[in-house]
Amino acid sequence: MKEKILTLLSDENYIERSIDLIAKKINCTSSDKFIKLVKLMNELEETGVVVRNKYNHYYLPNQFGMVLGTLTINKKGFGFVAVEDQEKDIFIAPDSLKDAFNKDIVLVEINKYSEVERPEGKIIRVIKRGQTKLVGEIKKGKRDYYVDVDDPKFDKRVYVDHAHLHGAMPGHKVLVEIKVYKPILKGDIVKILGHKNDPGIDILSIVYEHGASVEFPKAVYEQIEEIPDTLDGIDIGDRVDLRNEVVVTIDGDDAKDLDDGISLKRLANGNYRLGVHIADVSYYVKEGSPLDKEAFSRGTSIYLADRVIPMLPHKLSNGICSLNPHVDRFTVSCFMEVDQNGDVIEHEIIPAIINSTERMTYTNVNKILDGDQMLQLQYSHVKELFFLMQELALILQKKKARRGAIDFDVKEAKVIVNNKGETTDVVLRERGASDRIIEEFMLLANETVAEHFKWLELPFIYRVHEQPKTKKLMQFCSIAKIMGYTIKGSLENIYPNELSSIIEASKDTPEHTIISTLLLRCMQKARYDEQCLGHFGLADEFYTHFTSPIRRYPDLIVHRMIRRYLFEKRLDNQTIKHYQEIMPEIALQSSNQEREAIDIEREVDDMKIAEYMEKHIGEEFEGIISSITNFGFFVELDNTIDGLVHVSDLTDDFYFFDEKNLRYIGQRTGKVFKMSDCVKVRVASASKIDKSVDFEIVGMKSNKKTQKTVIINTRKDDKRKKGHSKRRRKHDFSRSNKRERNGKVRHRKSKY
Repeated sequence: MKEKILTLLSDENYIERSIDLIAKKINCTSSDKFIKLVKLMNELEETGVVVRNKYNHYYLPNQFGMVLGTLTINKKGFGFVAVEDQEKDIFIAPDSLKDAFNKDIVLVEINKYSEVERPEGKIIRVIKRGQTKLVGEIKKGKRDYYVDVDDPKFDKRVYVDHAHLHGAMPGHKVLVEIKVYKPILKGDIVKILGHKNDPGIDILSIVYEHGASVEFPKAVYEQIEEIPDTLDGIDIGDRVDLRNEVVVTIDGDDAKDLDDGISLKRLANGNYRLGVHIADVSYYVKEGSPLDKEAFSRGTSIYLADRVIPMLPHKLSNGICSLNPHVDRFTVSCFMEVDQNGDVIEHEIIPAIINSTERMTYTNVNKILDGDQMLQLQYSHVKELFFLMQELALILQKKKARRGAIDFDVKEAKVIVNNKGETTDVVLRERGASDRIIEEFMLLANETVAEHFKWLELPFIYRVHEQPKTKKLMQFCSIAKIMGYTIKGSLENIYPNELSSIIEASKDTPEHTIISTLLLRCMQKARYDEQCLGHFGLADEFYTHFTSPIRRYPDLIVHRMIRRYLFEKRLDNQTIKHYQEIMPEIALQSSNQEREAIDIEREVDDMKIAEYMEKHIGEEFEGIISSITNFGFFVELDNTIDGLVHVSDLTDDFYFFDEKNLRYIGQRTGKVFKMSDCVKVRVASASKIDKSVDFEIVGMKSNKKTQKTVIINTRKDDKRKKGHSKRRRKHDFSRSNKRERNGKVRHRKSKY
């Protein structure tokens, strides 16, 4: 019925658009069918699929110059509506937002359209609310309590009456659910996160603001009660017993969810037999179970400065699934025979049971490889294994470089917090030899599994990374050219090795980090797909995610497919059809949840970095200019912290922006600020709330106004009061900056 209606309404020549005539046209004249038609038309209208005019005639939105899209509101108050299959977003002025909020799905009427300029429109109706639950602080107004929402894009108060506070008090951070949108916002407190000054509440607020799940449902806990803590006495069935094999895990010092173990031997023919042993999570997480549904909903674990929000409960992620040392664990193991060129000439994927020989850390393995004799003696029984691993990893790195894989080598910051949740330091994440060894082995296992299933032509999930869009590459090329780097050949069908060569050429130069970062930004986002579309960044035709099923749902699905197709031999039409139908949804959900997790992790890092820099206001640092805009330039410090130098703070001259060459030039002095320049900066300001840092150039006069304090006597003397009133107007004191001190009112001069 829906298809018939939409086909009918899409005909521009069809004029009989009342519901009675539509019913007659599609043969829905009986009372039962007519009732179904009315319900369907109401549903289509509510979801914005059709619109109804004042004569009760139905049309498709585009026939009225309308579109359906998702609204994103800028901090400055205006918005943009993104429409599916439309390249340009629609600009919405502040007075055209109606009652819509950030992330709402809205119906927009386009009132200005140009092929060159961005289209403009106004919101006609909110179809679906994007944010029904918000995080904020409870405050007490003159009469009512209200929630002051954290999200800067949401500038309205949410009022809460006493009956719906549920114990929340002023100062509490809460999760509020909006129940009424008109005439004012009214809500219900659904969760008290804690007091705003409690340790970790700032991070928890961001997590809940993004709608991420923290607690597991009751049904999940009930299910995991039946899962044993050990494998003692469990029949291993058809699994290959590898408990006498030397298998080691290598992870970060504080990691507790150990997904992968490695075994390696040199064969008589000179080749290597590499075993990548991955926790067999699919054995415990059955399809369709509460545990599986929750893992699908979460999509991934989220790694934050002070905590991990796991995809699976700790009983699995840190317990029975984690490849902890000296205990039996079930694995899905991929054995690969690798030749001297780094090619896999033979492989097998098997169900196995292992007993990890050692739980190693990247730090200790790096020290062993660097010649630390104490650690070499302590781990003498596995020492030679690490050198053999390094030998094979170097072969794999060379192979990857030959095919043109791009090594972005971008610096990554690590935020260190104390037990009070306060940022104590921001340092670079070090990547030593052992990090690269594990990376190479995981990549090889992912490639091998992906190729295996590509040729089986069965429903599967792949990790894909498509070729960058030409427009973004052109932007990158224009910036790279300014720094002396050019791309040869056409940008339409560029090969990874051409971009990789630029990265290699920039190594050991001041601009290397900038080139790597800019190139990474112009890449398309890697995502999950049911089709094997290749991985541009790795210059690889076949790629999936097989190696982290404890923390990523797509990896769990890969394991489930291995179990179904290879171990259980379920290749019937019903099984194949089932996975063909559900795989697109799994790929989309996994991609979306991955992006959401990345956003949460970045926002937390930005907040904690700003918190850290609040303690260093006035201090001086050295950095490089990492990007230039028409309102200033960003300076990045050695530990990746970056801050804005606003053009208004370049006070020793008038600087104009050379957009073509991306630089600022002093009109009188001729002084130039350009990309990759080393500069000395002072921390001018930092805001944990805004998650931002501002710098000033050392040696330039500060543009910040000195805060002056004026004390005004508040005696009830009409003449004096009148005189002070005039002076207050003259000095333009900010009412919001008043501070009462012992019967006196202190005013701070507002910044102009």
